[in-house]
Amino acid sequence: MQERLVERLSRVSLSMFRKNLFGIFHGSISARVELSKFLINKREAIFDNLSEDDYVLLHHVRDYRWKEASLDSEIHSHIYQSIPDAKYVAYAMPPFSTAYALENDYIVPRDYFGKAFFPRLKVYDPKGAEDWYDRADVEISRVMAEQDVDVVVIRGYGIYAHAREINNLAKSFAIIENSCRLLLYTKI
Repeated sequence: MQERLVERLSRVSLSMFRKNLFGIFHGSISARVELSKFLINKREAIFDNLSEDDYVLLHHVRDYRWKEASLDSEIHSHIYQSIPDAKYVAYAMPPFSTAYALENDYIVPRDYFGKAFFPRLKVYDPKGAEDWYDRADVEISRVMAEQDVDVVVIRGYGIYAHAREINNLAKSFAIIENSCRLLLYTKI
């Protein structure tokens, strides 16, 4: 089972990398394996060619394996613990979405697919960049749970999303990024 899961994560990761949603050492992707366990990419993973060696299985209770796991592991763990329906979680810093969120409080797509899937997304302002990473794990999962949303666009940081199906996870990032690209192009 874990082999097929790695294959699915790697395939989606490659697709997201090719679309410039993941950077070379920037981003994270994970899957819940059991109630208290999840599989996540390692710190030094390069997203265009992930293999089984590029993942680590973590328990929500920290142990020695957390040292080699993605820096985003704590955030993924909090999302899985706060949102029982989350099966897959990803973080990416897509350029158009991130740029658009720097100057806007909401993303209101004007294209068909953007309107259909995300008619209005509030941009979360983390305020205070100097301590953001210390707060991110709790704040991101809290925003998702309280607002009952699958996606959080974070000003100056990127996008966190969770989904029940891995293809829907990738689709969320792609639709938001395309909508923001079109919104930015219309401003030119």
